[in-house]
Amino acid sequence: MSDSALEIRNKLYDFIRVADEKKLHAIYNLLEDDINITNKWWKNNAFVKELDDRSKALENGTDKGVTISELETSISKLRKKKYG
Repeated sequence: MSDSALEIRNKLYDFIRVADEKKLHAIYNLLEDDINITNKWWKNNAFVKELDDRSKALENGTDKGVTISELETSISKLRKKKYG
């Protein structure tokens, strides 16, 4: 059985915490492009426009959003559906 994303994340975190400099550079070189894209979301004009549009829709009432209670209920239902 394969590891879950959380298990993989934890294993990578533990490995990186104690890795020597050579291994850190090797890992970074493999992931550098993805890291840079993730860390510079504000430079992605389409993404920033989407955030602005959603924010305006909430502010002007076009999108009513959800209450915390509605969100918690939805999450609970999804968990029951997925995990029983």
